[in-house]
Amino acid sequence: MRDRLLARLWPIWCLIALGISGETAFAADFRAGAALRVITPEPLLPVSGGMGPAQPVTEKRGDLTARVLVVADADTTVAIVGIDALGFPAVLGDRVRALVPRLPPQQILIAATHTHSAPDCYAFPDGTGGHTGNLEWMDDVVRTTAEAVNEALDALRPASLRVATAEAQGKIAFNYYAPDLYDRRMGVIQATALDGKPIATLVNYAIHPEVLGNKRGILSPDCIGPLCTRIEERGGGLAVFINGAQGGMITADNRDLDTPTDPVRGTWKDIGTWEECERIGHTMADEALRIVAGAETDAAPAVAATSRDVSFPVESDDLWAVVTLSPLNYAHDKATRTITARLAMIDVGKARILTIPGEALPNIGAFLKRKTGDHTFLFGLTNDAFGYILTEVDFLAFPRYQYVSRVSLGERTGTILIDNLLEMVRKTPRPAAK
Repeated sequence: MRDRLLARLWPIWCLIALGISGETAFAADFRAGAALRVITPEPLLPVSGGMGPAQPVTEKRGDLTARVLVVADADTTVAIVGIDALGFPAVLGDRVRALVPRLPPQQILIAATHTHSAPDCYAFPDGTGGHTGNLEWMDDVVRTTAEAVNEALDALRPASLRVATAEAQGKIAFNYYAPDLYDRRMGVIQATALDGKPIATLVNYAIHPEVLGNKRGILSPDCIGPLCTRIEERGGGLAVFINGAQGGMITADNRDLDTPTDPVRGTWKDIGTWEECERIGHTMADEALRIVAGAETDAAPAVAATSRDVSFPVESDDLWAVVTLSPLNYAHDKATRTITARLAMIDVGKARILTIPGEALPNIGAFLKRKTGDHTFLFGLTNDAFGYILTEVDFLAFPRYQYVSRVSLGERTGTILIDNLLEMVRKTPRPAAK
């Protein structure tokens, strides 16, 4: 009797086992995790908008954060980090990577949001033998960012993915040098748990977060703070912002269009308030959630990672001074006057991510997207942040480009970047769906 009962139940047990193992296999194909750390200095520190004196502050609006999204399939795990800073050079990024031994260093992407209202992470030389950074705070940022990456790794769980790219609507950004020459496309990656709740929403868009700037006495993530808060309040999971090709000068559109300051040259008075940060950040957040809402769900996206180290000549005396005089000890080759930056290419489902170690001008970004496909994500100021990146034909081409040319490694930087990224794309086919 017992044997006959067991025989009848055996097919049912097999189906249950197959169902469980099938669900486990499905779930293990793609996983995602996210984490956040606040990096606001206490007490507040002066903020930096670039080379030159840091500016004192008396208040903060929003917190500076390090935000992490980790994605993984059965073979490859990648961490994507967005830090509220003007730039986060590789010398600091490598310290973070050393504290995350579970991942290969080249599979940890660290990007700066480029807020102009955060303390200096470059330790810019001040011309008197000192520098404008606070090394103790930088050590804290390194430590807490590594904690966030490790927490996100611990939080990995079965997930699905949605990827979408579309034009963002509304008064968000413009080109300060030529108002209409900017990339309106926004890329969004959203990882969702198996219960249907988003784990994280990553927004990739080209914009200088400098509504407040560094001269109003305010420490802030600028418009990126309200962007992230809005996404999280509306159920998008942890928000992560990664900048795009925003060099020369794709900035937040905080123009008061009713108050021109030079109608001939097309300049307007800026609205430099926290309320304007909120308006722009909320608009970006709403557009990101709208764009990703209609995207198809990929239940088992593949993840792949490749990278290469590329040598760049440093023709700029200003940037060479930063490289050689900063106490952070930037790696460089004095004999050839070069620095080396790591370029990465990451595939997550149908998203292909290319990293840019600085602020590429918008025509470079548009060219790379045109050559590499509809779902190319350009991660600017990622893995390093060495100035503006121009092509040779743009370098010193107009009076407007005097500044961006001076604060660029050199006139061949854009060509070297483009050639290497396109070669990486040509040599690396997209991973097959699993």
